[in-house]
Amino acid sequence: MRELAFKWVPALGAAALLCTVLLAGCSNDPYPPAEGKKVVYGTVGEDPHGLDPVQAGDTLSGGIIAQIYDSLYEYHYLKRPYELKPCLAESLPQVSDDGLTYTIRIKKGVYFQDDPCFTKTGGRGREVTAEDFVYAIKRLADHANDPRGWWLLAGKVIGLDEFHEESVDRAAAEEEMDYGQPIEGLKALDLYTLQIRLKERFPQLKYALEMSYTAAVAGEAVKYYGEEFVNHPVGTGPFRLKEWRKRWKLVLERNPTYREEFYPDEGEPGDAEAGLLDAAGSKLPLVDEVHYTIIGDAQPSWIYFKQGYRGGSGISKDHFAEAITLNKELTDEFKRKGVRLTKFPEMVVYYVAFNMTDPVVGTNRKLRQAMSLAYDTEWRIEHFDNGRSISAQGPVPPGMFGYDPDFRNPYKQFDLERARRKLAEAGYPGGIGPDGHRLKVTYDIGRPGPAARQFALAFANDMEKLGIDVDVVTNTWAEFLRKTHEGRLQVFSVGWILDYPDPENFLQLLYGPNKAPGPNASAYDNPEFNRLFEQMKAMEDTPERLEIIRRMVDIVVEDAVWIPSTHSVSYILHHRWVKNSKPHAMTGGYLKYSDVDVELRERLRRQWNRPNYKALLMLAGALALVALLLAAFKRGWPAGSVRP
Repeated sequence: MRELAFKWVPALGAAALLCTVLLAGCSNDPYPPAEGKKVVYGTVGEDPHGLDPVQAGDTLSGGIIAQIYDSLYEYHYLKRPYELKPCLAESLPQVSDDGLTYTIRIKKGVYFQDDPCFTKTGGRGREVTAEDFVYAIKRLADHANDPRGWWLLAGKVIGLDEFHEESVDRAAAEEEMDYGQPIEGLKALDLYTLQIRLKERFPQLKYALEMSYTAAVAGEAVKYYGEEFVNHPVGTGPFRLKEWRKRWKLVLERNPTYREEFYPDEGEPGDAEAGLLDAAGSKLPLVDEVHYTIIGDAQPSWIYFKQGYRGGSGISKDHFAEAITLNKELTDEFKRKGVRLTKFPEMVVYYVAFNMTDPVVGTNRKLRQAMSLAYDTEWRIEHFDNGRSISAQGPVPPGMFGYDPDFRNPYKQFDLERARRKLAEAGYPGGIGPDGHRLKVTYDIGRPGPAARQFALAFANDMEKLGIDVDVVTNTWAEFLRKTHEGRLQVFSVGWILDYPDPENFLQLLYGPNKAPGPNASAYDNPEFNRLFEQMKAMEDTPERLEIIRRMVDIVVEDAVWIPSTHSVSYILHHRWVKNSKPHAMTGGYLKYSDVDVELRERLRRQWNRPNYKALLMLAGALALVALLLAAFKRGWPAGSVRP
């Protein structure tokens, strides 16, 4: 024991020295102030899978892409209901009387960000023209680009499907597409006029032209960077990529050549009182940089928010009671810090999906119904969501036209006994199949963290009570997306946040022609549903359209394509130095409106994270005393003393 004790002497002395250094003011700030700059700090769970607009198919990647690239349209930042307004277009599209021809004028004097790819101008970004949107939409149709958003325009634009089909054949032959070939329904009439001609009415086209999938892309950048274009975005947006160190951080900086754009001077009732119009008329963007730290675990992100290193945060289930009372209001601790709480229902649906091409779950409707009846949503809302969710009965979320608050999915009401009877009818009494073996399914999740694992284990527990074994497979988000697009999942958990405010955006998740690699990840293909979808999508919001939507919901509910899980209600926290914060349901380039009071932030951070000098002095003294005693022990104890 003495030899072991002696080894601790220098270590304890070093610890005492460390305390002295801490007392001298050493900082452990993970986000040190950027001198002379306004910076927004945030965290993400992992790296985006890439920054190519045609692959902006998930909220993480899409949210970053939207800060770098601009589309023809965007949503008003403050107004609710959501209102579309021009971005790179001069005005909303001119639509022909038959609804088939859209003519769009492009703003003049908008330039791509400076980049070495523009070799003809010495790296200075060139002006955006209508041809850049023709090129961007062709890229979206080119199979070789692995476009996550092709579903958006598939079957819509005259001649574009033929271009896509040729790209599939050329990709198989490892040949590149000829982007110079004309497409009848997609033309640049002149330098600043884009024309799109449709096969049939598609009122949602204006929303499609807001999404990053159709953002302006410079052909020079794609050619210059080749396969690395996914990591070298060159857009027209308020920010550009400054630094990206995989698995560590991603930094955006103000685009110095960003066009003249200003903070809105109108919103909805209450915005002025909330200070959301204080910046009216200010040139955008309002901050210099955006720093994303890539942290896979929610715990350090939460600690950073509490210490004031991050301006905003969601609230995980593990931290909910710390921040929110039983009355669903802020706790006194957070009120004292001046933290603001914003609650709003999200237009989102989370669900467990079945692969309809799978020989086990895809071919057995009663099996899917049984699994749905065994899924305990209310337990999940209480234990995982802290009561912040609504039990989903179908694909359409609350607040959307077509949502019926009184509808009850007959296979969504947790009933284990009925589930067991259904399982027996499906050919698996007690979970045992015709071959005498217990039924086993594979359940994939797209997050490696503990929260996703807990959700997966809860699903496995529900199915075990029914008599079904579950093999949980954990993937990174990129791996999960790849499996989804390749149709290689059997049962999996996923969610869909609206792209545009129309029920078509949710119902298209079940439309046959949209099956993987499109957004119909279940590969569901019901002819009657497809027929009704094609009729519904071109209609205005009328009682007739509502009746069709309800018939479509009835069909997918009876087929039990999904186990609808929840529609979430967001609880968002912000520190008082964060300005202009208003949650937005749509992905977009909204960081340009964000602002921070740097002086207030630094003052409060120093106040909250001031060292406890008394405690540190006591610790330093105690460690020094122990070090002295052990040193004396090493030299030998005085005669007559009690020895160990």
